[in-house]
Amino acid sequence: MSVSSALSTYREGSLHAALKDLYARPDDRVEETVDGFVVDVVRPDELVEIQTGSFASAARKLRRLVEDRRLALVHPVAAERWLVRVDTDGMMTDRRRSPKRGQRLDLFDQLVAFPELVAHPNFRVELVMIREEEIRGPIPAGARYRYPRQWWRLDRRLLEVVEIVRIDTPGDLLGLLPAGVPDQFTTADIAAASGRPKRLSMRTAYCLQRAGSTRCIGRLGRLNLYEKNVT
Repeated sequence: MSVSSALSTYREGSLHAALKDLYARPDDRVEETVDGFVVDVVRPDELVEIQTGSFASAARKLRRLVEDRRLALVHPVAAERWLVRVDTDGMMTDRRRSPKRGQRLDLFDQLVAFPELVAHPNFRVELVMIREEEIRGPIPAGARYRYPRQWWRLDRRLLEVVEIVRIDTPGDLLGLLPAGVPDQFTTADIAAASGRPKRLSMRTAYCLQRAGSTRCIGRLGRLNLYEKNVT
């Protein structure tokens, strides 16, 4: 694989293509235009949209489509990632496992773009926990980055689906919280239980409240105190 061909694959999105193949049934239509938007998989009773990156770019599209149709948003999170380095000729120079491991909680990092949609009767999320390879190669001449770096990501490849978590209602979002978070909690409780940065804990609390999964019942010191809406 040359760097140029790897770049083409990245633009097509190997991970995106693999998930589309996974979700497309024999009678489904793929890359179909619906209400002026290209949708990954179109079924008679549901649309399937796959987002491997930021949700923000799809917010307008999803809000429009769920007005009249059922829609499933599919998002992968890498529970395990292997980092593969290639040289300018596309030859692998190194392969190692990343020390970072994704959690269910990572969904909230993107869901912050439209947490209220989880309460919409036409909307659901499928969180796909995966094992993946991330292909990294040399930075092309002339490319500029805000921070100095010696590589860029060429591709993401699906190795294995570990688990699929379906979220149909706001209550299902509570199942993404790590073990140890009590029924009444603060963002500090989320951070402590997950070992993740404060920023993700704040996004999680925001999403849960906007979706109706929790409610703010006061303060605990300088932090908001939330209570799970368990029904």
